Amino acid sequence: MGKRIVVKVGTSTLIRDNGATDLRTLDHLARVLSDVKGMGNDVILVSSGAIGVGTRKLGLPERPSELKYKQAVAAVGQCELMYLYDKFFGDYNQTVAQILLSGGDVESPLRKENLERTFEALLELGVIPVVNENDSVSSAEIETGRNKILGDNDTLSAIVAVLCNADILIILTDIDGLYNANPFWEKNAELIPVVHEINDDIRAFAGVSGSSNWGTGGMVTKLAAAELALRNGIETVITSGSKTEGIYDILEGKSCGTRFSAKGANSI
Repeated sequence: MGKRIVVKVGTSTLIRDNGATDLRTLDHLARVLSDVKGMGNDVILVSSGAIGVGTRKLGLPERPSELKYKQAVAAVGQCELMYLYDKFFGDYNQTVAQILLSGGDVESPLRKENLERTFEALLELGVIPVVNENDSVSSAEIETGRNKILGDNDTLSAIVAVLCNADILIILTDIDGLYNANPFWEKNAELIPVVHEINDDIRAFAGVSGSSNWGTGGMVTKLAAAELALRNGIETVITSGSKTEGIYDILEGKSCGTRFSAKGANSI
């Protein structure tokens, strides 16, 4: 029996350091997820990157700082991002659908129910939903600290995993997982392969952050997403987006990144 998998890919994975879209990573991601779906699994992709892609599309030298321009750039970038996903997934004979969410969509019981039904229908039709926060109407992610419901796409991915009754959440980022020190600064930093309980000691390690200037999240938000998923019985793995083939290992229960799983639970 197939599994239901939510994969979250961050801006730092999709955008190169010079601001260009990483087309090779997009292609690898589409190929692996298409293959995983072909193995009989349901696949949902939560994707950041609209502002980064839009910044490049508009020829801007850097990410805008003023909210209205961030939202405008996100609108341009979301269009381009879905064009790229449609193209790359289409190369592997897959159909994608766009779902843009705001905080009100998960706060309202009726809208939440409609969302659940839409996800189910899309998955029944063999479609891969591509989810992002609706930045053009919601400033929760791009302007921080305003009573956020979603607030970042790490949290969004966990919420989507819960909405869809996923078996596993895979968060792809710019480092290999949760370390006991910042691996970009400490050469002796050690990867933590398995976490059974998110306690204060584990939270203390969440100060580790990525190396990219393009994303809005860090390990703190990824750990919060893992905690939300774990509370709802959903196994979570944080791993490097540069090694998309690692998704196969994750689904086979092999060591890859940091796996968050309740003690005694059966790994996927």
